Order: sequence, then C-alpha cells, then structure tokens
Amino acid sequence: MKLGIFVNSERHLEHIKGLTKASISKGHEVHIFTMDDGVKLLENPSYTELSKTSGVKMFYCDHNATGKGIKKEGIPVEIVCGSQYNNAVMVHDVDRVIVL
Repeated sequence: MKLGIFVNSERHLEHIKGLTKASISKGHEVHIFTMDDGVKLLENPSYTELSKTSGVKMFYCDHNATGKGIKKEGIPVEIVCGSQYNNAVMVHDVDRVIVL
C-alpha cells in the first residue's frame, strides 16, 4: 500500500513522524507533500530526516516555500522542490491520503 500524507500545517510533526515510521515498518510506501504553513517544517531536521528513510518520498511546494521565506539551501536533495503538480501526482498514485 502507498500512503500519502498532505502536510499543510506545522502543528503535527510527531503525528507525521509516527505515521511514517509505522507505515514503513509494515512494508508500506509513504509519499509526503508539504505546502502552506507546513513548509515551515522544512527547517526542522527531525522532519527533513524522514526523506532519508527507505520507502519515503517527499515533495514541497516551491511557491509556498518562497512565500514563507524558507531557506532552500538546507533542504536535503531527497526532498523534491515542486509544485501543485506533485500534489496531484501523489493523490493519484497513493491508495490513501491523510491531511495533517
């Protein structure tokens, strides 16, 4: 199964980490798309380190990150700088989506 996590808030980091780790431990794949205030998590190493986990794919909305003043230099290369297209692809490709 592929789980999509749509992150549009910075308030649920522990839930995101817990859901991701639990899903991976069960052999599932996790796709995470980050936008709106969720892009603030891109400056938190405990969030971005999820991108280095096997079975996790991460994307973020460049427009939102730029608008919120997020420094992209520190974002791991494993996290794709994208657009709403990446969100649409995630929703199409995964079996379930959770919004946090």
